[in-house]
Amino acid sequence: MRVFVTGATGFIGSAVVRELLSAGHQVTGLARSDKAAAAVEAAGAQVFRGSLEDTGGLAAAAAAADGVIHTGYIHDFSATGNPAAAAAVDGAAIAAVGEALGGTGKPFVVASGLPAAEPGQVVTEDVAATENPHWPRVSELAAVPFAGRNVRVSVVRLPPSVHGEGDYAFVPALIGIARAKGLSAYVGDGRNVWPAVHRVDAARLFRIAVERVPAGTLLNAIGDEGVPFRDIAETIGRHLDVPVKSITAEESARHFGTFAAFAAFDVPASSARTRERFGWRPVEPGLIADLDQGHYFTVPDHRRSLADGDLVSIRLPALTGFLIPVSPSRRGCWRSSAASTRGTGR
Repeated sequence: MRVFVTGATGFIGSAVVRELLSAGHQVTGLARSDKAAAAVEAAGAQVFRGSLEDTGGLAAAAAAADGVIHTGYIHDFSATGNPAAAAAVDGAAIAAVGEALGGTGKPFVVASGLPAAEPGQVVTEDVAATENPHWPRVSELAAVPFAGRNVRVSVVRLPPSVHGEGDYAFVPALIGIARAKGLSAYVGDGRNVWPAVHRVDAARLFRIAVERVPAGTLLNAIGDEGVPFRDIAETIGRHLDVPVKSITAEESARHFGTFAAFAAFDVPASSARTRERFGWRPVEPGLIADLDQGHYFTVPDHRRSLADGDLVSIRLPALTGFLIPVSPSRRGCWRSSAASTRGTGR
């Protein structure tokens, strides 16, 4: 199969490219820059020069392929970031590809984050995304209707932590804060949970989706259904040899700074139906086991700076799918996102 991949040089997208090539598929990767083009070529894929804003180019590349995997997203965590504009670019990109594939029955796999759920509810494949006033991302909502246009569209919903060697998102941020503060903290009893998946396992699910998943299917790429935040903090503290301590919600804002909302994640999620229907089995190390391999603690923290406990991110190309809890006690107050730098994906 000839597969066109957006976000082909990102943290997840590059793993998807390798997975597809190892399965015998031909891959063309979207590349905005010379550096990205060189990375795509080095991986063994062909290059399509363009960007997520170039909807005409996206449509042409999609029409020439046997299938499309969309992992690219523009996200900017800086003070000048424009989430609404990024969401609009994503929606337009999905529309362009969907229109190009309309009536063909070709596969179109779209990356997204987990949807919001009621407090205490486990996010299963039955929980569909809804419009969220706190975050404008539209990936799932824009993609699913193309199932009615004879496009074999599916959505891979990614958890807050997509981990593995080379990760530079949530867990490295926590490690940086613990280093800067000399303390690895968790809020309250630390029982709030993060679902997680290794990026290699996630990449395998993207391949399964493009090969054989029916139109309109929602897939949960969940390896760990819920890792207690206290366990994450304790593992980080052990590796850094710093104290581990419970802090209050009020202290959390001072300790974690702008990362306090992320530390409050409590999103148990399940991939039971995805596993049962399609035979996907996560086999890579879980989040805690991955942390214990040590690579997270030997990589220089060169993609972000920590000042007074605040995570300062300048065009952080990090997060392909996650939920940002604005108010974890209310439905609809979770923000769903994914990230890349100028559409390269995570």
